[in-house]
Amino acid sequence: MATNDVEILSSKEAPRSGGCACGEHDTEIPALDVRTIPHAIRHATIFGALSAIAPGFSMDLVAPHNPVPLLAQLEQREPGAFEVAYLQEGPEDWALRLTRR
Repeated sequence: MATNDVEILSSKEAPRSGGCACGEHDTEIPALDVRTIPHAIRHATIFGALSAIAPGFSMDLVAPHNPVPLLAQLEQREPGAFEVAYLQEGPEDWALRLTRR
């Protein structure tokens, strides 16, 4: 295969380590710091990132407050899909680990 060619894998052949079929994967748990994301698009950004998390994998979320409303929305959208563990509980910054079941 030439260096400019792209190998396309079918969904049956695609690696299951992440959200895409590039074959690469993170060795550490990815963290999404939403403190700098505009409030108007913050929840949409988080939901988009969580959609790329495969079962058994996690994502850390850093927020400027306890994200109780977000967690309620997540539970409504995907009941029971995520286990939530608080890593840091304020007072200024909150960190949570969300693991897809």
